[in-house]
Amino acid sequence: MIDQVDEFEAYRAKMNDKIINDNNRVLKRIFNLDTNSFAEGALDKKTKELLGLVASLVLRCDDCVKYHLESSHKEGYTKAQVVEALSIGTLVGGTIVIPHLRRAYEYWDAVEEKYGKNE
Repeated sequence: MIDQVDEFEAYRAKMNDKIINDNNRVLKRIFNLDTNSFAEGALDKKTKELLGLVASLVLRCDDCVKYHLESSHKEGYTKAQVVEALSIGTLVGGTIVIPHLRRAYEYWDAVEEKYGKNE
């Protein structure tokens, strides 16, 4: 069975390297802005991950949802906490996000299978 977490992480790293190595100043600045936006500030990194997750679900970006699911898991969120955040995203985004919600559930299970459950 293909490990979808490893596959996603490898693809993301490979393509990010290609983009950064192309040495486009605008793209580098966007990547830097993204990194710095999720650093500790008035809001802690953990809170920002849930904000990113909800926004990603509403915007229907599966890659973004996967990234923020993994980051939320690394920050120590439990499945119940993540599901509650996803429920807000589904409420705001409407029924059109349900297919993305399904994939989010599937990916969260894969993350927990790979890294263990947070209690």
